Amino acid sequence: MSDVGGFDPTFDFRTDATGPDPDSSSPRLKAYHKLLWSKPLPSGDPFDLDDSKPGTYLHHLSSRGEFDLTSDSASPTWIGWSQRWWPLKLEVIPRIPESELEQFRTTAHQMGGKMLFPGKQKGGNTINQARVRKPIVDRLDLTLECIRLHYLGETSPLAQTLVRYGEFFALFEDFKGYVDFFLLQDLVSDDLSSVDFLMPFAGFGASGLPSTLEEYQGYRLRAVAFVEARNRRMDDYAAGR
Repeated sequence: MSDVGGFDPTFDFRTDATGPDPDSSSPRLKAYHKLLWSKPLPSGDPFDLDDSKPGTYLHHLSSRGEFDLTSDSASPTWIGWSQRWWPLKLEVIPRIPESELEQFRTTAHQMGGKMLFPGKQKGGNTINQARVRKPIVDRLDLTLECIRLHYLGETSPLAQTLVRYGEFFALFEDFKGYVDFFLLQDLVSDDLSSVDFLMPFAGFGASGLPSTLEEYQGYRLRAVAFVEARNRRMDDYAAGR
């Protein structure tokens, strides 16, 4: 970590990004991913990450397999999405003070708002590519629900995609192992039987996007609270390493 200084989960990765996408161009974000996720798996096997493989963001190779991983935002704001994707955008975003929108953007680009997923295509879209579409629309809570159902052997909008990356999810053994590894406890119930959704959820039949200003504002506040809680959890974990 000496090349980027100490661990600060509230660092805004837009500020050191060398391109328009911090997920691919922020040196500090990559260093933080390596720090947090290079650790033993639930089995005790090491899961060390490196960035030495050309054309790959982060890479793992061991007896457990070979995995090419990429960073992805876990707390979408949808502020920059086109009206084609989110028809209510022009009715919602202009009614929110810019200071609140910028706070949301800033929080979304902190470490608690980032995840690692397999980044190499395997017979179809990657997880990142599949989850940007409706009804998941980049939401980590909905993605996590799909992952919970995957471990139960049940169906979801991401079921086929997650099955293609079954070797990756097998690393964590079960839903608890996945949640604990990636420090996602603040997005699930205490007994891990359900996901704490950031908007009211009645199934995957809806688009996943807010349908009113009030719904967006409720989502925004809960998403910020989740990222801040995960930041604290990450800070505690990093301090104890």
